Amino acid sequence: MNKPCAVITGASSGIGKDLAVRMLDLGYDIINVSRRDADYTHENLYNVGCDLTDAKATSAAAAAIVEKHNVTHFIHNAGMILPNLLEEASAEDILTLSQLHAGAALIFVQAFAPAMKEAGFGRIVFNSSRAAMGVPTRTAYSFTKAGIHGMARTWALELGPYGITVNVVAPGPILTDNFWGIVDKGSDREQKIAESLPVRLLGTPEDVSNALLFFCGQENGFVTGQTLYVCGGASIGGMAI
Repeated sequence: MNKPCAVITGASSGIGKDLAVRMLDLGYDIINVSRRDADYTHENLYNVGCDLTDAKATSAAAAAIVEKHNVTHFIHNAGMILPNLLEEASAEDILTLSQLHAGAALIFVQAFAPAMKEAGFGRIVFNSSRAAMGVPTRTAYSFTKAGIHGMARTWALELGPYGITVNVVAPGPILTDNFWGIVDKGSDREQKIAESLPVRLLGTPEDVSNALLFFCGQENGFVTGQTLYVCGGASIGGMAI
């Protein structure tokens, strides 16, 4: 394989930024697709501005990337939550997050898959959420995140014969701006969430990047169609008796 080139959506901050910096250190070319450029620089980092909730803009971004780069890895990390209780949730929220979490991924993979097939190698990884299993106020978010689990399994079946793997990482509560947008930093609620987890602590972007990097590895071609929960045990469930 020639020099690896990874497209990471939402690599400007949080988990995407941590992953991008680590992959740059490993010798990857990194293309950050985000509404804003990364606040860090590197000779092998490229920024492509795009609103991923806009299908036409996403298609244009994908075409521009393919014209200049041979993409070997696609990590769909960008996401929004749009939290609302059932009574306030809207069909528009579902449509917006469906385009962001699933539609954008479809557009990019359709653009990148031909070259991956020709090369006999590719890595596609979704950054999903433990909320796919259900969380209050997550009607649109949980619906779309659960949907990409099924989509990834379907793509794993279709693309496996070409040496392309498709996997999902599903984080639990991770200390990022998305988390602090809902839970006040350093609050009692933050502490209570940590105490509710089997490991008794909240996750970090590095915890998620570890899992994403595993699925990106050239040596891990025998793992596909899988969802790995990086959630401190939140996906296990349980009750005291």
